[in-house]
Amino acid sequence: MYLIQQALEYGAPLFLVSSPLTSYLDQILSIHRTRSSAGFSLDIPLIMLVASILKVFYWFGEYYSKTLLAQALVMILVQIALLKVALDNRPAVGARNGIEHAPFTGGSSNDFQRPYDFWQWRNTKPYWLFLAYFSGALFVLHLTPLSDSETYISTLGAVGLAVEAVLPLPQIVANHRSGSCKGFRVSVIAAWILGDVMKMSYFFCSQETIPWSFKMCGIFQCICDLYLGFQYCLSVGLIPGSFVPSSGRAAGSSVNHEGRWGQEEKDIRMT
Repeated sequence: MYLIQQALEYGAPLFLVSSPLTSYLDQILSIHRTRSSAGFSLDIPLIMLVASILKVFYWFGEYYSKTLLAQALVMILVQIALLKVALDNRPAVGARNGIEHAPFTGGSSNDFQRPYDFWQWRNTKPYWLFLAYFSGALFVLHLTPLSDSETYISTLGAVGLAVEAVLPLPQIVANHRSGSCKGFRVSVIAAWILGDVMKMSYFFCSQETIPWSFKMCGIFQCICDLYLGFQYCLSVGLIPGSFVPSSGRAAGSSVNHEGRWGQEEKDIRMT
C-alpha cells in the first residue's frame, strides 16, 4: 500500500504534466506526415485551449495543485501546435467524404451553422485573434477588483472544467456523422483513457488540494472517453456491430459501401 501511495504521489504528477505530449504528439506528427487533417475535429484544440486558459486564471484565485497548473500550461503549448498543423493541412472544400472536415467549415447543409461561422472560418487569422482576445480579456479582468470575488473565481473554475469535460463529444459526433473513426489516431484514444485512469487515481488519492469540481468533471470525461474507445472498437471490428452515418440517415439513404464502420473504410490510419 505504501509503494502504491508513493507511486501516485510522485509518478502521477509526472505523468499528468507530460500527458499533453503523450496524448497529442502522435496526432500532430500524423497530420504533418499525411498532409491532411481530415477526420480530426478542430473543436478539440478549441475546447482544450479555452479550458486550459481558464484553469490557469482559476489557479490565481484558488491556488490548487501546482501539478494541474503545470499540466494546463503544457497543454496550451501543445494545443497551439496541434491547431497550427491542423489549420495548415485542412482538406479542400468538397473533397471526398466531406463530412470529415465539417468541423472546419460551415458549408455543408447537414451541419449546424454556427453564429458568424465560429471556429469554422476558412482563414486562419480569426482563430489566433479569438485566442488572443479571449486571453487578453481574462487578463484585464484579473487586474480588476473582480478577481477578488469568490464567485468570479469559482465561475472560472466551473466553466473551465466543464468545457474540458466535454472534450470527447465533438469527436464522438464527428464519428457518428461519418460512420468511422478515420483520421482520429488510436494513440490519442488510448492516451485519453490511460490519462483518465491516472487522473482519477491522482484526484482521489493525492494529498494535494484537489477541488471536487475537478473530480466530478474528470468522471464525466472518463465516461465519454470510454465511449469513444467503444466507437473505435466498432469501427475496426473488435466488437460485432455497425453504425449508419447520421448524414446517410438524414438523407434517407440505405447503408452503402461507405456507410458501415469497418466495411470499405479499411484505410483507417489508426496504427
